[in-house]
Parts: sequence; C-alpha cells; structure tokens
Amino acid sequence: MKKIISYFIKFPVAVNVMILAFLFFGYLGAKSMLSSFFPLTDSKLIQISLFYPGASPSEMEEGVVLKIEDNLKGTVGIDRITSVSRENSATISVEIEQGKNIDVVLADVKNAVDRVPSFPSGMEPAVIAKIETMRPTISFSLSGDNIPLATLKQYARTVENDIRGIDGISQVILSGFPEEEIAISVRENDLRAFNLSFQDVANAVSSSNILITGGNIKTSAEDYLIRANSRSYHANELLNLIVRAEPNGNIIRLKDIAEVKDTWSETPDRIFFSGKNAINITVNNTNNEDLISSAEKVKQYIHKFNQQHDNVHLDVSSDSSITLTQRTELLVKNAAMGVLLVLLFLAIFLNARLAFWVAAG
Repeated sequence: MKKIISYFIKFPVAVNVMILAFLFFGYLGAKSMLSSFFPLTDSKLIQISLFYPGASPSEMEEGVVLKIEDNLKGTVGIDRITSVSRENSATISVEIEQGKNIDVVLADVKNAVDRVPSFPSGMEPAVIAKIETMRPTISFSLSGDNIPLATLKQYARTVENDIRGIDGISQVILSGFPEEEIAISVRENDLRAFNLSFQDVANAVSSSNILITGGNIKTSAEDYLIRANSRSYHANELLNLIVRAEPNGNIIRLKDIAEVKDTWSETPDRIFFSGKNAINITVNNTNNEDLISSAEKVKQYIHKFNQQHDNVHLDVSSDSSITLTQRTELLVKNAAMGVLLVLLFLAIFLNARLAFWVAAG
C-alpha cells in the first residue's frame, strides 16, 4: 500500500488520468443505464399453453396435463408445477428454482413435452414460453364523440400495431371492451314450420364451426400438418349455413329460422372517459426496455395521432415516467445538497482544496 501511495505522490499526473477515466466511464455507464420504476428482477416462470377444441376439463387433465406433468418430474431447476384445466384448454405454470438459468430450464421443459409419447387426436401443438417480467410504463384512453364501440376497437387495434412498431416497445395491452360474440336468436314459429328442434340448429352450428388437427402426412421431403378450419367470425358468414337439406331438394338455411347478428358479450368490462365510451391502452416495459424512453416515444405518438384525427382522441391517464423523473430529480437534489454541506463543514476546519477532494470522494 505504501508503494502505491508513494507512486501516486511521485507521479500526480497518473492520479489525474485515473480520476478522469473514472468520471468518463461513470458518465457512459449512467447514459447506458436503463430506467425502471421498480427493481429489475429476472423471470422465474415458464408457461405451457395447451389447446384441445371440444375437450372437457377432465379430458384436458387426464389426457394432456397429467402426461406432461409426469414427464416434467425430475427436471433439474424446477421448483413447483401448477396447472389449470378448462374447457378446450389448459395452462401449466412451471416455477424455477432461485439462481437457475431460465433459458436452460426452458429448453429442458420443451424437451420434456416433446418426449410425451402421444397426445389426443385433434390437439393443437403446445405453446411453451417464459413469462417476461413486465412493469406499467404509461396508460392512455382512446375515446370519441358518438363513436360506436366496434369502430373504437378498430382504431385501438391500429394504435396497438403502430405502438408495437416503435423501437424499444414490445408489450401493449388493450382493455375496456367486452368480447365479441355472434348472437343467434331462433324464431320458434319458424322452427315448428320446418319441423326442427333447437338441438338441430345447435348441432348444425357446432358441426360447421370446427378447428381441429387431422394428423400428419410424412414424406421423404417434408411433413404436412392436416388441419380443418371452418370457423366463422362474423354474423354474415353464418347466414347461409345449411341447417337441413331435405330429400326433395329443399334447403333450410340459418337465416330462414333465426336472427343472426354481431354483438358483445354481457360481461361488464367497459371503460368510460369523460362520460364517453373508451378503450384503455397500457404500454409495459420489460427488463431490456427503458421506461422513460418508451414513455417519451408513446407521448410523441399520442401528440401526432391527435393532430391527425378529429373524431377520436388519445388522453394519458397514467404515466410512471413522471413519478420516476420526479424521484430521480429529488435524489440528485438531495445528493448535491449533501455534498455542499460536507464541503462547507470541511472547509471550516481544512484547506479548501483538501475539503473539495474529500467531499468529492
């Protein structure tokens, strides 16, 4: 230690160079540091999403979930496994142990799922992904005067796609509108006139709306996946659905016996802004994205959008970057005040130059 001190006393220029180097690299580090409202934490959760059209919760549990859970037993790095089975789908959540590399465990989980000997015919391929840690960055509402909710949703989808295209933003969530549904109101008199039952209509609709996998065709060149997809997503696609074809050639279509229209589900998922229908759009940031930078880019987009549209408007309802900036400014202000107080009290008892370097340290 004495030799080091003696060296710096003998060559004071080296000390100045080192101080300048520390200041320079400290500045670069501060500029490249990502801002976040909460401490950054690595993701510790892997989710397996399973879809099997037409399956009951018990069929999902016994035919799919248990097979995967059995294969996951003994996998290194897994702390806990939980699952939820529903109609047509199931979700398996895999929590990894503290300190384990999630990418390595993710690869092991994918291999374990691939080793399942057989899944039920018609099941879609499993979707396996790690759940990224997300934190709210900025939220804003899309609203307009006398704008139908369906039109508002189209605008919201456009805004969502535009924001996803901004560099440094990947997570955008829409909320505030119910799910779209197709309402089929069967007319009882027409059912009797055509000698049909309600079950006949239900069977015709369900059998014509399918999305199933029919297996694979393997060739020497490549493999082909056979999938039947005849789902309808709008009411006008169901109007000409054939309910019954009679021997005399008479065809009874759905429009002959029922009213078919696009509508919204009855769930109370609605948002209002200043008394008007609105859709909430939330931008989240991950560990690799900067909160303040993302918020500024979104606010620039909002300003540009409002200038280009008269009938709809975007209004910020929550902005984490404002609070983060205020806290950062308060921290810098308190640090500067502390340095000045230390410098002042040291200067009373020590040489001013010495007091400066002690305070700087």
